Amino acid sequence: MEQINKILTAIDDYVWGLPLIIAIISIGIFLSVRVKFLQIFQLHKGFYFMFKKEKGGKSGEISSFAALCTALSATIGTGNIVGVATAVGILAGGPGALFWMWVAAFLGMSTKYAECFLAVKYRKIDKDGHAIGGPFYYIEYGMGRRWRWLAKVFAFFGACVGLFGIGTFSQINGITSAVQNFFDPQKENTVTLFGKEYTLAVVISGAVITVCAALVIIGGIKRISGVAQVIVPFMAILYVLAAVSLIVINAAKLPGAFSLIFKSAFNMKAAAGGTIPMMFVAMQKGVARGIFSNEAGLGSAPIAAAAAKTKEPVRQGLVSMMGTFIDTVVICTMTGLAIIMMGSYDAINPVTDAPFEGVEVTTHAFKNGFSFLPSNVPAFVLMLCLVFFAFTTILGWNYYGERCMEYLTGGNMEPVKIYRYLYILAISFGPYMTVSAVWTVADIFNGLMAIPNLIALVALNKVVAQDTAVYVMKLKRSRRIRKLAKRRIYNES
Repeated sequence: MEQINKILTAIDDYVWGLPLIIAIISIGIFLSVRVKFLQIFQLHKGFYFMFKKEKGGKSGEISSFAALCTALSATIGTGNIVGVATAVGILAGGPGALFWMWVAAFLGMSTKYAECFLAVKYRKIDKDGHAIGGPFYYIEYGMGRRWRWLAKVFAFFGACVGLFGIGTFSQINGITSAVQNFFDPQKENTVTLFGKEYTLAVVISGAVITVCAALVIIGGIKRISGVAQVIVPFMAILYVLAAVSLIVINAAKLPGAFSLIFKSAFNMKAAAGGTIPMMFVAMQKGVARGIFSNEAGLGSAPIAAAAAKTKEPVRQGLVSMMGTFIDTVVICTMTGLAIIMMGSYDAINPVTDAPFEGVEVTTHAFKNGFSFLPSNVPAFVLMLCLVFFAFTTILGWNYYGERCMEYLTGGNMEPVKIYRYLYILAISFGPYMTVSAVWTVADIFNGLMAIPNLIALVALNKVVAQDTAVYVMKLKRSRRIRKLAKRRIYNES
């Protein structure tokens, strides 16, 4: 088993090595130029369209905002709390990694825009109003049917990612571990299952989450999006408020934190224990974590975007683009600033005499940032956010996996239903599994599903650029007409 883990880790390191990261960043730069940096100049429209109901947008199953929340339910997860801590930790990229996460998010916004634009443009809507779309359809219909094999490859990897790791085992395991660490860290209350001892906290929380997930998942996209519309904004706002409060309370440390971020981002001194400049380590960790967090370029978010009730692909692209902004520029930044301001990125665990790792880093920051409160209060808020963030990721990836299965089976819903129940079964077993190998396999599939999507984005960049230019021109013309109308009314009065 140890040898298998080594092989899987080596494959994972290769798939998620510099070539894929460089490809995603390069394509982000290329698409930013092609759409004339609309992530800057049309950012306000993205905010506006998030909440503005589209007139005549009847084709699809859910609102644009619901589609955004469904996509965010899969991207906003433990990575926003644990992943950032891993990136900025002293054993990884240091504080400078946060700067490179911003760079990845900025470029990723144009990538997310392009893939979600294409998802709506090439989606399929049947006579019952059921919408399905994503990279598999814009590969097949945009690039041509001779590329259908590439669409099948994407769909296969997407279904595997959902069922074998990111959507099931790792998320439920993260939830039960967080609950156990808060309610029974000493593992005093245990029961024996499958020949091993597990705490009651793990057993009870695992059962509750499985039942809740099943009730939502069986209801399909409308129920998933309905739950996501409530949980995602609520938990994101709660977490951001907690982080902003920490930053405001410790505002005197904020200038120093920003100074450290920029200095570390361009630090040419060798990293500890090696000869590689710290700048390149921070760049690699920050960009990789940014991509993992917001999933720009991986092809997952377009599957949710395709279900939106809209008649305008550019409009939905702008709305979906905001997912990357919210996920990385807002939520990841809040986590990173809290950790850096409180010095938690290089804090030493007094028990192990080693630097804190993972969620311990973020927990340390929140406990110290709210030192005037009992330590269990900020720890409880963090645990609550971890639980709900991971729960919504379970829901989001179920939807992605089902749509990939639907494409693979040519619209036959019987295999999709089987997939759905296997997914729920995987959730129920998740708390009792060792997830290291499973997570590595899912990581590999996640990287592999990005490759067909990136090929399609390059191949269809002309379509994206032309339609975007036409729509932006329409927006400018309508603004000009409104201004003239207001001026005419003013002159007549």
